[in-house]
Amino acid sequence: MSRARALWQRVPAPVIDLALVAAAAVDVRLNNWEPTRLELALAAVGCTALAFRRRFPLLVFLLTLPVALMQDVAVAVLAALFTLAERSRNRRLLAVCVALAAVASSTPWPLAEVDRTMTLVFFVYGLATTAAPVLFGQLLQAQRDLARRLAEIEEAREHERTLHAQAVLARERAQLAREMHDVVSHQVSLIAVRAGALQVAARDVDAKEAARTIRSLSVTTLDELRTMVTLLRASGGDATELTPQPTLADLRKLVESSGTHVQLTGELPPTVSTPTQRALYRTVQEALTNVRKHAPGATASVELWQDGEGIGVTVTNTPSTRPSLSLPGSQQGLVGLRERADILHGTLDAGPTTEGGYRVRLRIPLSAD
Repeated sequence: MSRARALWQRVPAPVIDLALVAAAAVDVRLNNWEPTRLELALAAVGCTALAFRRRFPLLVFLLTLPVALMQDVAVAVLAALFTLAERSRNRRLLAVCVALAAVASSTPWPLAEVDRTMTLVFFVYGLATTAAPVLFGQLLQAQRDLARRLAEIEEAREHERTLHAQAVLARERAQLAREMHDVVSHQVSLIAVRAGALQVAARDVDAKEAARTIRSLSVTTLDELRTMVTLLRASGGDATELTPQPTLADLRKLVESSGTHVQLTGELPPTVSTPTQRALYRTVQEALTNVRKHAPGATASVELWQDGEGIGVTVTNTPSTRPSLSLPGSQQGLVGLRERADILHGTLDAGPTTEGGYRVRLRIPLSAD
């Protein structure tokens, strides 16, 4: 059945329409041996109109009604009714059209004395005959609607399966990120701290150099681990591709996009190591974020400096000029900055100033490079 339907669907629509027009004309000719000019003209209009039944189904049906007057069962009327039922969802309109077709087919032609009993019989017969193509057209319409609905359901299920797979992947990535953060990062941090302590305590030059190398590698590894954890916590979309980590060269852009009036002064040598540059950048980023959150209207200054044995940055802001909103805070930003500073054997000081503002100061010894 499906194979025959597939072959039928391959036939061009104009070919089907021309064949239907020809069938309707043959039907009229076989049932009307000696048509008058008026009957011939009405039949020609009704049969030719079938070529336009797809675009104007109701108008074509009305044009075929005269054909139903000339014969009991007319191919033109049945074809027009089927097309109208296939394309219309107005049940009342279809019922009226069935009644009109039954009345036309049961009315004597040419008009003469009416036999009420036979006319009623022909009317009932006409109702049954004209209702058949309407029911078949409605059935075909319902079949198309069902197929469309099934396709939509299948598409929705496929989308749901994709979302479920993405959710499972996101949970796995989040679990892996937690394991890396809670276990691996913690252990690498301990290695870096112990290596730093060994570097300070060791008296042998080779031992100090080995400890410095271990600490430096541990710091770099820890920084990369944190980057991987951030990527794993992402949703898994196209936005999770690796992006360059910020350096001191990105400070000016950070200051300009901070949403706060900030003055950037000072500079550091280009030989500063990558972990140190990231620590300085993250310190400025966290400090400016806190200014924007907790000191609206305040101005800030970012000073990069270098003393005899270390380099650092100081971020100072003035008191707020308008009330701040009560925003939730995890208090983890400064904790993370202190951890970075400890790993690099640096110090982080943060606290209010005498003028009512706030100051964050990071210092990292040159030996950390």
